[in-house]
Amino acid sequence: MIRNMTFDDYEEVNKLWHRIKGFVLRSIDDSAEGVKRFIERNPGTCVVAVEDGAIVGSILCGHDGRKGCMYHVCVAPEYRRRGIGKSMVAFALEKLKEEKINDVSIIAFSKNDVGNLFWKELGWEMQSNINSYEIRINDRNVRTENGA
Repeated sequence: MIRNMTFDDYEEVNKLWHRIKGFVLRSIDDSAEGVKRFIERNPGTCVVAVEDGAIVGSILCGHDGRKGCMYHVCVAPEYRRRGIGKSMVAFALEKLKEEKINDVSIIAFSKNDVGNLFWKELGWEMQSNINSYEIRINDRNVRTENGA
């Protein structure tokens, strides 16, 4: 079952994120407070997949009124290749359409072979004509990569 994510899902989703190999999490942005803030700003676009009574997939999805973006798109390894990821993406895209968003991006780290293959299979186009820049303005917002 695919449904909107609520803050009540945070603990279970956070445990899922920590199981995903190569997943990059930020200490503040991905904390309970950070995710709560994101969901409150984007109450209808974040997604979870529930199978066998457990959350097995998630997408943090939001927009700025002009462009949508998906973060932390994942499916538990033992539930992959069942169409769950595709269903979650379709659900999130439909929610963005309802909010009149016409353009959506996803960031997939270059070494994330599973993720990059997934997006290519869904027909998403890698943008080679842009550079992505980032600056951390809060040094306490530390990035960690899961090695699981």
